[in-house]
Amino acid sequence: MPSSSAAASLIEQARRNGRGSLDEPAAKRVLSSYGLRVPRSAVVQSHDDVPRALDTLRGPLALKLISPDVLHKSDFGGVRLGLRQPGDIRACMDDMSARCGQAGYRLDGFLLEEQAAPGHEVVIGGLRDPSFGQVVMVGLGGVFVEVMRDVAFRVCPITPLDARDMLDELQGAALLRGARGQARVPDEIVIDALLAVGGENGLLTRNADSIAELDINPLIVSPDGAVAVDARLVLRSDAGSPCPDAHCESPGAAMPADFGPLFRPAAIAVAGVSSKSAGQGNKFIRRLRAAGYPGAVYPIHPVETRLEGLPAYPSLADTPRPVDYAFVAIPAEAVPPLLASARNRVRYAQVMSSGFGEGGRGGALRASLLQAARAGSMRLLGPNCMGIYSPSGRVNFTDGAMTEVGTVGVLSQSGGLSIDIVRSGEYRGLRFSGVVSLGNCLDVGAADLLQHYLDDPGTRVIGAYIEDIRDGRRFFELLRDARARKPVVLLKGGRTRQGQRAAASHTGSLAGNDQVWRALAAQTGSILADTMEEFIDALVALEHEDANAAAFDGRAILFGNGGGASVLAADALGRLGVDVPPLRPDTVCALERLGIPAGAGIENPLDVPANILQRDHGALARRILDTVAATERPGAIVMHLNLPVILGYREGELLDELVQAAVGLKAALPAGVRLFLVLRSTGQPHLEAKRQAHAALAMRAGIPVFLGLPAVARALAALRRHSLFRASRATAGEHPA
Repeated sequence: MPSSSAAASLIEQARRNGRGSLDEPAAKRVLSSYGLRVPRSAVVQSHDDVPRALDTLRGPLALKLISPDVLHKSDFGGVRLGLRQPGDIRACMDDMSARCGQAGYRLDGFLLEEQAAPGHEVVIGGLRDPSFGQVVMVGLGGVFVEVMRDVAFRVCPITPLDARDMLDELQGAALLRGARGQARVPDEIVIDALLAVGGENGLLTRNADSIAELDINPLIVSPDGAVAVDARLVLRSDAGSPCPDAHCESPGAAMPADFGPLFRPAAIAVAGVSSKSAGQGNKFIRRLRAAGYPGAVYPIHPVETRLEGLPAYPSLADTPRPVDYAFVAIPAEAVPPLLASARNRVRYAQVMSSGFGEGGRGGALRASLLQAARAGSMRLLGPNCMGIYSPSGRVNFTDGAMTEVGTVGVLSQSGGLSIDIVRSGEYRGLRFSGVVSLGNCLDVGAADLLQHYLDDPGTRVIGAYIEDIRDGRRFFELLRDARARKPVVLLKGGRTRQGQRAAASHTGSLAGNDQVWRALAAQTGSILADTMEEFIDALVALEHEDANAAAFDGRAILFGNGGGASVLAADALGRLGVDVPPLRPDTVCALERLGIPAGAGIENPLDVPANILQRDHGALARRILDTVAATERPGAIVMHLNLPVILGYREGELLDELVQAAVGLKAALPAGVRLFLVLRSTGQPHLEAKRQAHAALAMRAGIPVFLGLPAVARALAALRRHSLFRASRATAGEHPA
């Protein structure tokens, strides 16, 4: 185990001396205490120190300036290489000293050290992400990191498998592995260095509250091992404060997170109901009725005695029975007194109102809201949120949503987007266990809902739209510990903003918000979507995935009347890592025995024009698909139909026959073979009506339906990533029970 006490002592000493970073000699002593090799060296202050240093060091030597004011020593002229003679060393010291004097920089001395043997230059770094805590980075030096930004990140602590995945992500990793005649460096050398920095007992993990940024640049690696040639360690100005989400107060943190009463409330109180029928509360009550909510509903109003045909009550303390869920849509300044009046009679309060700190205003009112929630021992959803859509509880935050209970659980930090998810998802065939709009997350946050969905037996697939996560460390740990036992699809808003705008290290300048989220997704097996459409496509594919099915092997058979569209689809799948392999000779022979007319392509993609498909009422399509399913056993079959062409045959009867063939095929497929249906429409009303009707038929049979071939390509890629992650963890013995 590394000598963490030595590192902690050096860091604390630097803090007492008012330093924002460790100088290079101290940083290297910290690295050494964690098992990383550093060059033999000596600190020299004057000409007189040089002979004594040369007695212990072997040339060639490097001389480096030690100054807290010089971030990039090489650019400043503060590094000289290949030195052997005392006179040369002293001349370089004089030159560096003069440069510091001219610039007005402090000079703490010089580091004289043995030059490392030649090898590959690798960069290892770390920084404290504001959401997730310490993250570790690796990349190849030189042009790979400076120009190509060829780096990989992971959230600490990393495992050996995480470290190997990081190497596999690097475009330049082939050079480390012997490409183009380069000396091959065993992966384990870099992996061991990464674990020393970011592993469970690594430097960043054990000093998480003290280190802001770390650069080891370069780490020279060769078949003989790794040597940290240069190091920079920046200290946190707020060292000692707890985890990254400490600023997020949680009035209900000590209370059990039982979300059953929120999703299936027996009694609901509604504040914001108007006698003029214009309030948000009025709309909410009408939605409850439309959804068939069976429980008690209590309008809250200071003077009215009856609203929306129901008895009204002056406060939350006056309802006939305690309530599980209070919907609050009144002016912000009136919310804290209302909640304070509850007197432990409300389990969950959802505050739709805004004005509690958005845009930097309302801080005092937010504090009053938190205090009222604490006093009432209630959990708080919001403020500034839409609330919940729960088919099982018959609770709805939007008009017209279906009440069919499904298995997809979603959390969203955007109220408007949560409505889009419900409506777009239902249009695409998704059925939800619940959708929760979180708003400002003053109490109930993304990690709370993630844990609920992971534990909920009624939820099989999880989706999350995240903007500014305050409980990021817990969110990451929940995903990491779950090891993708349930698929999780993430849509992150704001990933293109630079995560560290004024970074003091090279690692910090490379660690954008997008990089860290991609690291989290790769490390936890989550699917990171770039658009709303990709988010929905992934949920559609994963919702239909049998939890006990064999992992998707990445092979797909394309069948349809697409022509050039089939070729483009094969290209799209290939770019996303899904294989469209040629058919085996025995499969081609079996297809030829079917007597398929000339004009049809019996390779993969299987391209059969509509005029051929219509000859035997769709039976040929079924025979072709039965044959390839039985002989090829692919991971997926994609049946894609161009509706403007298909509907031109026998007044649309051919489309009926082909979709029925797909439904029959679905029921007869061999184990492990999945079926996906693409119904492509131009969007014209008559085509869209046909598309929706036949999509509904297929979805009732358990067939995921997509709007186009690019969409199904994205969905299959998501399924492939999920399968690969689970398979890699199972092989490494990390698969959940």
